[in-house]
Amino acid sequence: MILRSWSLAVLIAGAGLAARPAASQPEPDLATAIEDVLLAAPMANAWWGAIAIDLDTGRVLYEMNADRSFMPASVTKLFTTAAALHVLGPHFTYRTRLYAEGPVEGDTLQGNLVVRGAGDPTFGVARPDRDALDTFRAWADSLRAAGIRRIAGGIVGDDDVFDDVPLGDSWSWDDLQYGYAAEISGLSFHENVVKLRIAPTRPGSPGAVTWQPDNTDYVTISNRSRTAARGASLVDGYQRQPGTNRFEVTSEVPVSRVEQEELSVHNPTLYFAHVLREVLRAEGIEVDGMPMDVDRLAERPDYDSAELRIVARHTSAPLSELAREINKESNNLWAEQVLRTLGAASDTAGSAEGGHIQAKAVFAEAGIDTSRLQLVDGSGLSRKNLVTPRMATDLLRFMARHDDRAVQSAFLESLAVGGRDGTLEYRFRGGTPDVRAKTGSLGNVSALSGYVRTRDGRLVAFALFCNHYTTRSALVRSAQDAIVTILGSASVR
Repeated sequence: MILRSWSLAVLIAGAGLAARPAASQPEPDLATAIEDVLLAAPMANAWWGAIAIDLDTGRVLYEMNADRSFMPASVTKLFTTAAALHVLGPHFTYRTRLYAEGPVEGDTLQGNLVVRGAGDPTFGVARPDRDALDTFRAWADSLRAAGIRRIAGGIVGDDDVFDDVPLGDSWSWDDLQYGYAAEISGLSFHENVVKLRIAPTRPGSPGAVTWQPDNTDYVTISNRSRTAARGASLVDGYQRQPGTNRFEVTSEVPVSRVEQEELSVHNPTLYFAHVLREVLRAEGIEVDGMPMDVDRLAERPDYDSAELRIVARHTSAPLSELAREINKESNNLWAEQVLRTLGAASDTAGSAEGGHIQAKAVFAEAGIDTSRLQLVDGSGLSRKNLVTPRMATDLLRFMARHDDRAVQSAFLESLAVGGRDGTLEYRFRGGTPDVRAKTGSLGNVSALSGYVRTRDGRLVAFALFCNHYTTRSALVRSAQDAIVTILGSASVR
């Protein structure tokens, strides 16, 4: 019922919007209350950008530095998901296909298994009702049903739907071993991470280290962790040698506490093929050859040839569901994969640049001056992304009045609900104000942008960007929450 009432409010608000927000002076009392928060002493050296617009009238309720450029951090994901929903549609799905190459003689496939990736970021993601390896086991069943119990060749991973650039532009090198900076690939599995678990043993002894999926030997772990005394602080320590999948774990885990961390793997395409080979062997299907990237083949597979036959496939959830994960949970990998899918769906390459070419056409339709917009990735991990607060509210306004109600609804429902879920679960507790928004966080960067409903029922789009602060991030987030609460408590009729 909450989702329906919000959707109805957006539809009503969108019906009477002008082409651009009307120029007006901010509300005096509202401006004073907001600036008392923005100019508080702990944040006096920070650079703030803010704007709030009444979507019923297009009237600017408040603005400060609204046309200056800021690093938006993960608010970038609003731009990625809006463009993808507009271009691809909320019902778009990814289809990953498994091909058998060559003839079957007896129970042996005299050739390779080829997995043709579509860029699906959800493949092999564990859920409460689904193990990460379930699809691979289902594929083993399909091979057996086709009479195949041995593969004379290897497992070929085709990731060519995307280019071979595995990282976003100017991502920080010290992020790259962690799951939130996982490598990007046209063929991805388990979000291109291993999930490491360290259980304490006896104080002074190494912890017990395991990892998912299934302790795969695609990675090697050097366990130099230590069990600390009860009550001691947890100390994280992870290193991955560049270009390898060798991890050194030096964490200190106190008794009675378990440490878990997602660590990114190098070369997701081989990761996919390697784990598939492990599962097939465990399921009783012999695989003689090794996992390999399609680029190692002398000739690319001809998928129209009779030599290649589809023996299994996997279809993702629709884009509307992916958008919820991207915006509510701020999933970086999914955002990057979706951006490249935008490029792959057109005549441009499946690259970040190709995705932005498609996305900028959407942003121009939204009335954004794209000559002043700089986006280089899809997730917001890069510090080279530059967005003005007004651009963010222009985008929000465009999506609130989108002429395709399915797109409009999918975008709205992708946003975290204050005090309820996603990255806003522990903010805006108590049910007021009624807010849906996207958060953004990097070092010395905090952002919040979305919709809030005022006391008198008006729908307001807002963007609150704070860059270059040196105080605690919690204080900046509290300031953003206070401003949204002021907006939600206002009467703007």
